[in-house]
Amino acid sequence: MRVMHVRRWFLALALVALVAAACADDPSPADGDVAVALPETPTALPDADFGSYAALLEGLRGTPVIVNVWASWCGPCRAEAPVLARVATAYGDRVQFLGLDVLDARPDARAFIAEFGWPYPSLFDRTAAIRDRLGLVGQPVTVFYDAEGVMVDTHIGSITQEELEAQVDALLATT
Repeated sequence: MRVMHVRRWFLALALVALVAAACADDPSPADGDVAVALPETPTALPDADFGSYAALLEGLRGTPVIVNVWASWCGPCRAEAPVLARVATAYGDRVQFLGLDVLDARPDARAFIAEFGWPYPSLFDRTAAIRDRLGLVGQPVTVFYDAEGVMVDTHIGSITQEELEAQVDALLATT
């Protein structure tokens, strides 16, 4: 009988310890919860995988995000590049533009960014793994996320200034 009483006491104590551990504030982030910062300069072009891309989008919650998938060797990307620069500059910090450079060479990509004066950063998706995981094919593609981080639209192919401004205005109207 006494052994049974000790076991119950031990189980109750173990349960209290588990609940206390679960409720404790742990200042260290769990795996996958690490915030990823935007690259410091437009030409930094850090390597990215889908996990770092998703973490970056999570860190940008509260701001609409426009992601442009591009490559320096892509003719339609070159055609839309000045539009992206103008619109990103015009809207400033009300939205976050982000480039996703795919299947490219970093020196060529950096020259492309400098040539068109992009004021926003890009991630380097060396193998197009992020693009592919998003279910996208080719480039350019422009992906629109609302302030809650939900993908609300995609534009396949080169985007015009009017199309881009209309999409950005629609995103801003929902915030």
